[in-house]
Amino acid sequence: MDMNKTPELDFIPFRFPGVPRVRCAFQIRRAATAADPDADNIALSGGTRERAVANRRALGPALGLSRWAEMHQVHGSEMCFEPPITEPEHEPILQVDGLATTQSGFGLVVKSADCQPIFLADSEGRHLAALHVGWRGNQANFPGSAVREFCARYALNARDLYAVRGPSLGRGAAEFKDAPTDWGPDFMPWFTRSTGMLDLWGITCHQLTQAGLSGDRIYSLDCCTFTLADRFFSFRAGAPGRQASVGWLADE
Repeated sequence: MDMNKTPELDFIPFRFPGVPRVRCAFQIRRAATAADPDADNIALSGGTRERAVANRRALGPALGLSRWAEMHQVHGSEMCFEPPITEPEHEPILQVDGLATTQSGFGLVVKSADCQPIFLADSEGRHLAALHVGWRGNQANFPGSAVREFCARYALNARDLYAVRGPSLGRGAAEFKDAPTDWGPDFMPWFTRSTGMLDLWGITCHQLTQAGLSGDRIYSLDCCTFTLADRFFSFRAGAPGRQASVGWLADE
């Protein structure tokens, strides 16, 4: 890679209907470079650090952002409110799986490669949360606890929230053959014994609605990272990198 050339990053944009201030963008690997395992990787720990730093430096300009924050994701259920800025060259220090902000023009970044990136926003577009939900997060009902913490911190009503889930491990690729013993009976409505597959998308939707969100305010990009491993990083498909999902509040 020519380090003097600014990398190009591609994203799928998303906006909640009627909430123009809230912006989301889900990174997609460029087809022309998908054979290169380092191309488009945004994680310092996945692939060549030099290339990851260059991609991270390009992240903000690609979305019109000058400031953003990320997490050292630990597959837990902790939130950080109003996080500090992350510098592209530095490893994140926050050992959490959720961020939230009220600052305009401040990006919240989730790194993923099969796990679910989820954004929560209120209907006035003044509060935003970003969640990294792996299967352990689903087991711990992190979507539900994050909604409750988000609402408590900013005095919000869950019925006024919107949610969107980005590309992640799909229904036909989330194999958990030992789910009956490892997950327990509460999760069996989303388990198919004949295939050993667990519907993590369905679990997340259920957990969000149980936390108070209206089903018609829960959106999703039903792109399976494993099935579409030429367009997304996928841990289960053997791709070592991570893509970025970014949410922010636009200036009024």
